[in-house]
Amino acid sequence: MVFGRSSSRKPVEPVTLKILVAGGFGVGKTTLVGAVSEIRPLRTEESLSEVGRPVDDTSGVENKTTTTVAMDFGRITLREDLVLYLFGTPGQDRFWFLWDELAQGALGAVVLADTRRLEDSFAAVDYFERRDIPFTVAVNCFEGASRFPVESVRAALDLDSEVPLMMCDARDRESVKMVLVAVVEHALARVDAQRQHATT
Repeated sequence: MVFGRSSSRKPVEPVTLKILVAGGFGVGKTTLVGAVSEIRPLRTEESLSEVGRPVDDTSGVENKTTTTVAMDFGRITLREDLVLYLFGTPGQDRFWFLWDELAQGALGAVVLADTRRLEDSFAAVDYFERRDIPFTVAVNCFEGASRFPVESVRAALDLDSEVPLMMCDARDRESVKMVLVAVVEHALARVDAQRQHATT
């Protein structure tokens, strides 16, 4: 009996990286994590209640019926040696105390933006800038939303030129993967630059 050659190639131990997905209330963070996760995503959604109406600003997302109260969690293997763990942050102000816990050990972040409520992205941009966490801004192209040139959005958010900014569809797996690749590349480039600076 002839057997095929046994592979001498050792299994690759993947590097796991933590990426945050942040942004304003109702911007599509849960949708983004769900669209790309290769496992059933963990969601901590609760129904919006009348009690929370005065606290949660639902202007622009009046049809939204649920909200993330802790986090969303998903996983995606970009390559056999690279796995990303995705942590979606809650969008409402009253849950921001969770961000510091979720941000621990994160390589980078996606700030998901909606051009109809661009001001809702300011807090997330400011959060990552102050903590020196590399981030990419992804504009979620909602149906019916006005489209603006990338540089106009960059100027409106007052982003540094080094911060990647791209358009995406949070429902589309390939679109989301492109955003995640951009985050990882940007974050690793920052790490390399810091190492080179430290050795000079």
